[in-house]
Amino acid sequence: MMENASSRPRHPVVVGVAPGQAGHIVRQAAAFAARFGTELVCAHVNQGRYPVAEAADGSVSSASIDPDFADDEAFDADLAAALAELLLDTQVPWRTVALAGEVSTALARLAHTLDAAMIVVGTHQHSVGGSVQEFFNRSVATHLAHRQERPVVVVPARSPRASQLPFEAP
Repeated sequence: MMENASSRPRHPVVVGVAPGQAGHIVRQAAAFAARFGTELVCAHVNQGRYPVAEAADGSVSSASIDPDFADDEAFDADLAAALAELLLDTQVPWRTVALAGEVSTALARLAHTLDAAMIVVGTHQHSVGGSVQEFFNRSVATHLAHRQERPVVVVPARSPRASQLPFEAP
């Protein structure tokens, strides 16, 4: 279904999504969107592609970094299905956007394009027990906080409720 851009709520909440991500991260982003009375934009960044053009809705056309590797620039159907199931009872309008390139740069650009209220990201599960230096060297949230002016909300990957909300694409 094609939507008129002017009919979309202003200042959406952007959340970075990936297969295997804990579901409570997306649900927390949906809770923020509900509180703000806006939509949730679920963005997946394919780091094996680079952006070629950007549309007004924040979506990008992209090309593969490796011309011999034919991957798809569309949003992963299994990931979209997992999101649909996860967000079924939230009553929050949401949509998916496939991005390309470096994760923090792509999310910041999308948030700027959409004039987002905030960007929500999760921590890496394997970083929770790691050293502080190791965590900050790889942190998308840290890069976002240093490269743009929008609020960045970091939701811990581990949560007491995480096992109740699996977010794993097959």
